[in-house]
Amino acid sequence: MTHTHKRGVLLVNLGSPNSTSESDIRRYLREFLMDGRVIDSSYPIRFGVVHFMILPTRPRQAAEAYKKIWTPQGSPLIVTSKNVREKLAQRFKFPIELAMRYQNPSIPDAVASLRRQGIDQLLVIPLFPHYAMSSYETAVERVKEVVADTAPGLHLSFQKPYYNHPRYIEALVASAIPSLETGYDHLLFSFHGIPERHLRKSDPTGCHCLKTTDCCSTSSPAHDYCYRSQCFKTTAAFVQKADIPSDKYSISFQSRLGRTPWLSPYTDFELSRLAKSGIKKILVICPAFVSDCLETLEEISIRGRDTFVQAGGSELVRIPCLNEHPLWLCALEEMINEWQASSNSHFE
Repeated sequence: MTHTHKRGVLLVNLGSPNSTSESDIRRYLREFLMDGRVIDSSYPIRFGVVHFMILPTRPRQAAEAYKKIWTPQGSPLIVTSKNVREKLAQRFKFPIELAMRYQNPSIPDAVASLRRQGIDQLLVIPLFPHYAMSSYETAVERVKEVVADTAPGLHLSFQKPYYNHPRYIEALVASAIPSLETGYDHLLFSFHGIPERHLRKSDPTGCHCLKTTDCCSTSSPAHDYCYRSQCFKTTAAFVQKADIPSDKYSISFQSRLGRTPWLSPYTDFELSRLAKSGIKKILVICPAFVSDCLETLEEISIRGRDTFVQAGGSELVRIPCLNEHPLWLCALEEMINEWQASSNSHFE
């Protein structure tokens, strides 16, 4: 007799403070920044940096930023992610849960809920299109930890980074078309930044990332774990599908923290440079984020716009993230269907 498995899906995003209060933001930042895959120093150094250099001032600054983007329903990231989960769940007969790597809804709570529903096989979809130790990897490892501690019989599968998945690219282009059709001088692809050392740490060959000329365009096993290479591949697929002229787009990296070298060029520097070069209307798309959040709504739409205009630009238009776009839901649906098709098990 064939054993019938009961399956489920877990969507994992980064997370958000529970409110705009300084205490909630401090709690969120502490959990986020004390993650050894985010600030990858030894524990004593990380503890000192977070508790004595960042937490004394950052929560107050972050509270002001979060207040500018907060909605009556709460954090835009959480609200959108919940809506995506709800709409996706209507397409399948098995449970789909949502969790955040930091804060709520938590991974332990989501795993407990799935176990109560009798799930024994689980597909985890990290809501990060590109591989980075500070996003995709930390989400995967945290789910593994929780399952090992609380549900050791649960069989896990993980969606691989989908930076060049045809349905993801299709959704990305479709979400941008309304903005592209209004006309523009330049399209800037602004990806979340990471420290350069993270690329080297994630490189399984130990001798490719940032160590060879044109490393991202030279084939290597390192590319499966290379955030920068995957960002370039997303951009190349997008501009090909959307037919963007080569002289009308560029790539930058935002949200750097600290003084160590991060991936460059930096978005704020690029916005200023492009404006000074004569660009008047710029479109900014942020493909590393599938849901609008502080980094898109405040860092780009508010601070980024100010930077661009003060440097001589006229108009900055931020292309919204995928959010609840129908084709993004179709992309997630296809990932789940691909997972199902890869197994000979029966489904309930």
